[in-house]
Amino acid sequence: MRVLRCGMIGFGMIFEDTYRPVFERRHHDPLHSSATGPVSIQLCAVASRTGARSAKYLGSEYGQRRPFTNYSGANASRTLLTSDVDVVCIATPDDRHFVAARDAILARKHVLIEKPSVLSLTELDELSRLATENGVLAKVVYHKLADPDHKKLRTLYQDDVLQHVNNGYCSLLEPKSISGGQFAEWIAGRNPATYVAVHYLKLIDFTFGPNWSLDRVLATGQRGLVGPVDGPTWDSVQLQVVYRHPDSREAAFDIHTSWVTPDNFPGYVEQEVQFRFDNAVWCAHQRKRGVELTVENRTPGELKNTPNYHYNGTFLEPWGERSQRGYGIEVIERFFLEVANVEFGGPDASRNERLALMRALTYNDITADRNCVAIVQSLEAILARAVAGESGCVVKVNGSAGGLALYEPGNATPLILYEGRV
Repeated sequence: MRVLRCGMIGFGMIFEDTYRPVFERRHHDPLHSSATGPVSIQLCAVASRTGARSAKYLGSEYGQRRPFTNYSGANASRTLLTSDVDVVCIATPDDRHFVAARDAILARKHVLIEKPSVLSLTELDELSRLATENGVLAKVVYHKLADPDHKKLRTLYQDDVLQHVNNGYCSLLEPKSISGGQFAEWIAGRNPATYVAVHYLKLIDFTFGPNWSLDRVLATGQRGLVGPVDGPTWDSVQLQVVYRHPDSREAAFDIHTSWVTPDNFPGYVEQEVQFRFDNAVWCAHQRKRGVELTVENRTPGELKNTPNYHYNGTFLEPWGERSQRGYGIEVIERFFLEVANVEFGGPDASRNERLALMRALTYNDITADRNCVAIVQSLEAILARAVAGESGCVVKVNGSAGGLALYEPGNATPLILYEGRV
């Protein structure tokens, strides 16, 4: 049987929720397509800073049956890349993505990066160039594109049922346990918008594009709960992104994010979107479409009051099998199918053709991530100026001054964040 040998850089909550179920199932229950036949997905190596979580996992039933090499320490990632893995999945904090991805691509490994792919267009340009030069896929995880609600939204828009998006509102609120517990190690100097607003940035850009242009980015936010009120660590962020349609009409989207919602809030992770069109309004809300659950002494801690089983859930199937599935898992399995298609989907002579077809998939290839990365880079620059005492900045995209030009109030001379065209 054909095998894809996988390395994992980062071994935290993201691995537990999404990658772990894929590796545990697809090691013995291979992925399959008509082009490749069955392909086993095997976790062969893990790199993390301490190695503690992966060592614990090695002691589990799965780890004992399917052992992997556990690398830890400052050079763990580079050591992993000297092994014979074919694919590297990167689930580290976002400001560590670039170096790990660059090194993996240079080692000629296919790469899957958790969102956001990188934090600047210069970094994105380099990864795109290196992926082409080294003949590998470089992809980014945007699992919300596979949410059934979001797939239907795009279907209706592409079929012209929903006509000409005008504006929208997206909100994702996370509990204090995220910033104060699970991610407390790396949130210093960070913000929740870079961490989760990118899901909605990609949803908007992919669903309603590509026949429009990104025009400008604005942002503000609040500080004082997870860090000093005058420091660089943000509690919540309000981001506005404006696009321009070919007919010159503008479409504005407001995206609110927070990671200081009370831990006992019933939604736990509260998600809501609303998009307004010339002829329609689309509203989607995680809690209103789902279920409500109360179990004495188990909710809302161990179990959630309003669980999102669309994203990820464990089930006892009617035929007796226990499974874990959901769009958060499906999008990772889809990436492995794309890699399998490149490596096993035909003769070696046509590999480059298959590689080009997989790179043309705009839902996850980093070459299609330009607008999202441009917004993230602009957002972080605006927030950095606010920390320095200059609030109210705006970034103009592809204007006369450059690809990304940051304007401060009362100052006609912009700070150029990126010279080339976005």
